[in-house]
Amino acid sequence: MIRIDKNESPYRALTEEEISKIAVDTHFNHYATNEYQHLQESYADYNHLDSNLVSFANGSDEWIQKAMIILGKGPALVLDPDFVMYEEYAMQFKRPLIKVDAQPDMTFDYEEVFQKIKEYRPSVFIFSQPNNPFGMMHPLDFIEKAAELMREVKGYIIIDEAYAEFLDEIPKYPEGDHVIRFRTLSKVYGLAGLRIGVAFSTENTMKVLNSIAHPYPLNTLSLNIAHYLLNQPERLTDFISLNQKLAKQLHQLFKEEVGDVINMLESHTNFLFTYGEKALELGTFVRQNGFQPRMYPESDQPTLKEAVRYSIATAEQLDELRKILRKWRASQ
Repeated sequence: MIRIDKNESPYRALTEEEISKIAVDTHFNHYATNEYQHLQESYADYNHLDSNLVSFANGSDEWIQKAMIILGKGPALVLDPDFVMYEEYAMQFKRPLIKVDAQPDMTFDYEEVFQKIKEYRPSVFIFSQPNNPFGMMHPLDFIEKAAELMREVKGYIIIDEAYAEFLDEIPKYPEGDHVIRFRTLSKVYGLAGLRIGVAFSTENTMKVLNSIAHPYPLNTLSLNIAHYLLNQPERLTDFISLNQKLAKQLHQLFKEEVGDVINMLESHTNFLFTYGEKALELGTFVRQNGFQPRMYPESDQPTLKEAVRYSIATAEQLDELRKILRKWRASQ
């Protein structure tokens, strides 16, 4: 079964020989010394950030968990649907949860979000940008107003940019102690199994988040592999471009082969969201033919009941997926 349900890169960014050499050169019998700082510098340099304001943890999940532990005592505000771990970690630490549900047309009522902030005064408002699972972008004017309202209620707005690198250009977001941004090396960098989550904000806010950091947040091998990759900016840019190209190919092949009968949303990510009765039928057919897309039989969110999400795959796998779509389309 070919898994296209986890939004990963289908390729590794490094060769087996390179990985072997890094592993041999990694003295994992010793605790890490300067490896963490080296990754701070290489990541910040590649992404034009201040290395002193960049920190890493065991995936974005740990950053979400830290946020639910340390950022105030008030409710967490989330959109629904969104990345499920926001809700999971809020529940884990018994933090009250406020939701704004998607509308039937898979958009969000941003005025309702503003009203919830004023009414409930959340300590945390966290959302993915672009949205997961829809793949759509929240408008910048919404984020700016939400950030201002969160500042007024003395809370934090967290912009989870797991798929930011799939955008043609990353927007300029509000800044301040109340604004936190999460990213990851799991998607476009092709390092999902190494579990490297990134957070950056102001010096004051990073001190708060890092006040509950582990002495050694990441293992030495993960640090060394990521640092090695980030120290080859031209090569990394080419690898990111490859993933971006695969995302465009995925979207294009669905439009060409089944776009006349399947509902789908425009996506700014490495996945495609389809919905409706025909989407479920197609998703089941794809699964029967050797590909595993993401389906939501367990969800109580109405917009996900008849939804199927497809992640990118290798070029060869996308060619095979095209054949499956054509076969299904011919049967309609």
